[in-house]
Amino acid sequence: MPEDVAAARAAAEEESAFSHPPVDPDAIASYGDHPDQVIDFYAPRAEAVLGVPAPLVVVLHGGAWRAPYDRRHVTPFADFLARRGFAVANVEYRRGAQGGDFGAADSGTGGAVAGRWPDTFDDVAAALDALPALVREVLPQADARRIVVTGHSAGGHLALWAAARHVLPADAPWRTDRPAPLRGVVALAPIADFAVADKLDVCGGALRQLLGGQAEFAERQPYADPSLLLPTGIATTVVQGRTDVVVPQAVAESYADAAAKAGEVIGLTLLEDVGHFPLIDPAADACAVVAEEIAQLAW
Repeated sequence: MPEDVAAARAAAEEESAFSHPPVDPDAIASYGDHPDQVIDFYAPRAEAVLGVPAPLVVVLHGGAWRAPYDRRHVTPFADFLARRGFAVANVEYRRGAQGGDFGAADSGTGGAVAGRWPDTFDDVAAALDALPALVREVLPQADARRIVVTGHSAGGHLALWAAARHVLPADAPWRTDRPAPLRGVVALAPIADFAVADKLDVCGGALRQLLGGQAEFAERQPYADPSLLLPTGIATTVVQGRTDVVVPQAVAESYADAAAKAGEVIGLTLLEDVGHFPLIDPAADACAVVAEEIAQLAW
């Protein structure tokens, strides 16, 4: 596909994904004292199985770990999942410095700085640890014993990382002594292999900003790179558009190769003629594929 055609197509996909108005949650709960340490909860809009509590889908939003791109942009996706019969927890977490707009920063041309070390990781770990108690309190329709974590782009990275805390280096503050009680992970166009993503300059240097800069990259990579945190033993599916120009297919394929070498089998669903944003766009067929991949693990 010619470069100008690919760029125009990607822009149209992004415009469609961001054309939906935000959807307010049914409840909001805090898992810490910072304003960004909150979770939006969506009750299932339909009874998938009559009389049975709904599986809980934990959503970690993308946006290159940059502050301007908060959880609001995935609220239509969260509502879409709720309408498919899931309970949904849409997690906010601390990100980098303010500046830019979503499209610019996610493609690397914005002025926002990506992520905070260690705050971004502190928050994802704390949110997942607090989730069972919060669910019992504010969303009794959800079954906290059937949790699937999903995330898009940078959020896909965080979803994979959250499922790998038990294989973190021994001195990692987020390490757990056993695998998280998850049904699985569905990572959507995740930044899943730092070496490949860095070589491709995914999101304009976001990875090196996330880890604190050039000097810290090699030191901190073993604590943050999903491709180095394998095997997890947790069912994992990666959904990737073949025409994604934001997080290219090569990143997902490299992660899948690393998993295979570590003895772990993961699902890799490659969608033809799909770019980065249709995976979270309720108007796109790709979003229905994502919901089905989640259902395969959740039920």
